[in-house]
Amino acid sequence: MRLKSKERTGRRRAFRLVGLGLILFGCFIRIMDPYPVRMSRMIYFDLLQRMSPREYTPDLPVRVVDIDEESLANWGQWPWPRTLLAQMVQNLGENGAAAIAFDMLFVEPDRYSPARLLNDPALDGVLTVERHAQKVDYDVLFGLEAAHWPVVMGTAARISQEGSNVTPKAGIIEVGEAPTSGLISVPHWTPIAPPLDRSAAGIGGVNVSPLGGTGIIRRVPVLWGGPNGPMPGLGIEALRVALDAPFILAEGSADEEGIMLAVELGDFRLPTTENGEVWVRYRHDQPDLYLSADRVMQTPDDPALRAEIEGRIILIGTSAAGLFDMHQTALGESVPGVSIHAQLLEQIFTGEMLNRSDVTAALELVSFVLLGLIVIAVMSSFGAVASFVAGGVAAAAVLGTSWLAFQNQLTLFDVTFPLLGGMANFGLLAGYLFVTTEREKREIRQVFSHYVAPEILDEMEVSGHRLQLGGETQEITVMFSDIRGFTPLSESVSATDLVALLNELFSQVGDQILQERGTIDKFIGDAVMAFWNAPLPVEDHPCRAAHSALLMRQALIRFNASDVMKGRPPIALATGCATGLACVGNIGSRSRFNYTVIGDVVNVAARIEQSCRHVEYDILVSSSVYKAARQDLAMLEAGFVDLKGKSELEAVFLLVGNTTLRTSPGFMELAAAHGDMIAAIRQRQSYVQIKKHCNLCATLATEVEPGLRPFYQAVPGRAADFRSDVQSDQIMFSHRAQANLPSA
Repeated sequence: MRLKSKERTGRRRAFRLVGLGLILFGCFIRIMDPYPVRMSRMIYFDLLQRMSPREYTPDLPVRVVDIDEESLANWGQWPWPRTLLAQMVQNLGENGAAAIAFDMLFVEPDRYSPARLLNDPALDGVLTVERHAQKVDYDVLFGLEAAHWPVVMGTAARISQEGSNVTPKAGIIEVGEAPTSGLISVPHWTPIAPPLDRSAAGIGGVNVSPLGGTGIIRRVPVLWGGPNGPMPGLGIEALRVALDAPFILAEGSADEEGIMLAVELGDFRLPTTENGEVWVRYRHDQPDLYLSADRVMQTPDDPALRAEIEGRIILIGTSAAGLFDMHQTALGESVPGVSIHAQLLEQIFTGEMLNRSDVTAALELVSFVLLGLIVIAVMSSFGAVASFVAGGVAAAAVLGTSWLAFQNQLTLFDVTFPLLGGMANFGLLAGYLFVTTEREKREIRQVFSHYVAPEILDEMEVSGHRLQLGGETQEITVMFSDIRGFTPLSESVSATDLVALLNELFSQVGDQILQERGTIDKFIGDAVMAFWNAPLPVEDHPCRAAHSALLMRQALIRFNASDVMKGRPPIALATGCATGLACVGNIGSRSRFNYTVIGDVVNVAARIEQSCRHVEYDILVSSSVYKAARQDLAMLEAGFVDLKGKSELEAVFLLVGNTTLRTSPGFMELAAAHGDMIAAIRQRQSYVQIKKHCNLCATLATEVEPGLRPFYQAVPGRAADFRSDVQSDQIMFSHRAQANLPSA
């Protein structure tokens, strides 16, 4: 019997060693990343995008002027005389385009210029031009018109050097260890015919893939490594010109040279691959994106056309079949290259940036290893059927995780290698297991049956029925209050004295909460959490919570003046209150649980309390508390704050005082001045005017509530928090008129 047990153990050990060997071999294959592995990964990423493509948002500030078949039919074959292009630029500029970017090349001088036609031997003696027009150069006319507007010229990568070097217009600021040294390198750029290179406000690379790249366009470089420094792609350069930004910030790794992490431009941040590429989040091609060049030329005064152009970045390209600028997207569509630049800009504006990091790749490898270990562990103990079920459940979990990561975080998590590798491991291990004896399988099943005794499960189920967990959903008000400057205080006293000090403080603070019929949920280090309207209903619970916060402020003043705090720096509290729905009840394990609250309102209250430092005031409340208590308490608008974990900005309000203070002449005068200050901010008055309003409010606050002075001192730096348009989804640009600028 002992011999059989040893033999069985030896077989199991051999089985596991084979499984571990297969896992190690799979890890080696993944690290080498051969072409089939890469392609299966890319095909899966394409499938994710096809299952959930990006939605088209027509209000985004991007349009494409398409030199389509109709335009070519009406205005002649390509290339057009550059006087026509100058007219197009003028029409677009006068209609308010934020930037005008050409997804095309102007390498050679315009062959239609009279000065060049006269020098053509083939036309000698045939063509006559009036004397005043003999020296007219269409490139100069085009350049003069382009100099009046925010125009971006395109350049393309090439292997050989011909003509003059192209110098980027955009400044690049590098953060980290030389991040731009790892960009995709371009040997040379195609020159731009003078004087267009000097007249343009920006120059960008038109390529959507590296030299020699073919097939589906999944990633587009936003910065290229060129002979004269980094060159931005056409889309990012158009955005820079539209924003009137002088430079682009290239963020790289602080520890490793040549690793790009992100590109920042104005308020926009683009996560990139280590060589400066951005994954394109595709949508289906939409006709609404395109404006026919013929329409721009024929009806420049059309109000409907102006509505499509004004305040938008205009990319000029072509969908004409004969001009060969079509590319395949991850959605399986063939679109003009200019459309890919436009889609890149759209995802920048919407913030829908696909991301894939080394951490993601490592997690994929971990998933493969875990799937393999699950298959090995279950199959070696319970057989192939149980292993298939367990592996299937694990694979479904990996697949679900990948889908959720894509849907919620736009993270590209590859499941092809974990799943295909896991299936290969399962097949090989199942074949290995098949050669073992049926008796060994029965013994494994028998061992398994000893681990899942029905009696134990029955006992657990009976115990679960006796201990009821859960709660009910109702409206409550939650308060979080935290000690400011706790770390310096803890460093200045012993642990024993610190505990005694906290106990005394929490006793006085807790009394104010109980006085207003609040429930103290817990003490969390140097913070306290409380809620109102549970377990018993409390009328006017938002007002009760706000009154409690004011009483806590007074109790803190008395505490700082007590003997306990002699010789120590005074303590300050930061308090946040919010009202909303939450689940209230017994939460925990069956053997041990607490009566507490769970819900979004808890997170909101906690984040509002954390915003006190940003707002520079000690008591903040949410809009729900403000609406319920504004008739009874003195409160002032504090703007919008960005709460961690919330997609929308939250309006917060200063809790200044009680009803008596609210009806006092001093507060009413302060409230009127406060309203004037906010109106000045929202009317975008000058910084000096806003500062003047803030100084007046700070002076009035000295008599009402001196704690408001830091708040008003911080308001000029927080002006954006008070403007409602910070929450707008509408992205618009504007350029000051340049019609009166001198010609280049």
